[in-house]
Amino acid sequence: MIALSGCDRSSAPSSPPPSSSPPRDGIGQSLGIDVTSQPGRPKTQVSAERPRIVAFGNSLTAGLGVALDESYPAQLQRKLDAAGYPYRVVNAGVSGDTTAGGIRRVSWVLNSKPSIVILELGGNDGLRGLSLQETKSNLERIIQQLHNASVTVVLAGMKLPPNYGKEYTSGFEALYQALAKQYHLTLIPFFLDGVAGSSSLNQADGIHPTGEGYRLIVEKIFPALEPLLERNR
Repeated sequence: MIALSGCDRSSAPSSPPPSSSPPRDGIGQSLGIDVTSQPGRPKTQVSAERPRIVAFGNSLTAGLGVALDESYPAQLQRKLDAAGYPYRVVNAGVSGDTTAGGIRRVSWVLNSKPSIVILELGGNDGLRGLSLQETKSNLERIIQQLHNASVTVVLAGMKLPPNYGKEYTSGFEALYQALAKQYHLTLIPFFLDGVAGSSSLNQADGIHPTGEGYRLIVEKIFPALEPLLERNR
């Protein structure tokens, strides 16, 4: 099992960048990184009506250590384009973020008016040994706010290394399953499935995926996402 401790960056911001220099999407709103307009991608006219998928998470979503066009949101964008789905992906990943930080960012995420949010948070809570009930409650509040805004939520599950103890690690994994069942969410059981623990698919820190690792992550999550795209097109 991968040791996810490197995802925890205590000095990293847990809230969106200040309004003086916010990241922007392709139409100039303070949202996140619009991967349809990253360097190296063809410059095309993007319709303001194009439905959005917001990738909402921590360093695993932000793509810490890889080029922007190798992060999973950017590779998901290319996958969607190739499959003919007219969605725009916004990278709303903040390295070091916790579920408590995620609550503070929900309104910021909703400013993009997403159709779908892929929620990848909780790993840093587990690495800090925070109360499982607190983590679950925070995720629940995020899910409720997104649902109240009529956003479809895809929940990305996470696992902890075994040295955190069987009771805690089992409870941590189970909270994602419980939330997915309670709120009828599409669940990605383990976001790093097939990538965690692989020296060839992770960076030198042994924690964050390489570009190839993120490509495999996208290949695994796309089948779970695709049925939702058909309903939201």
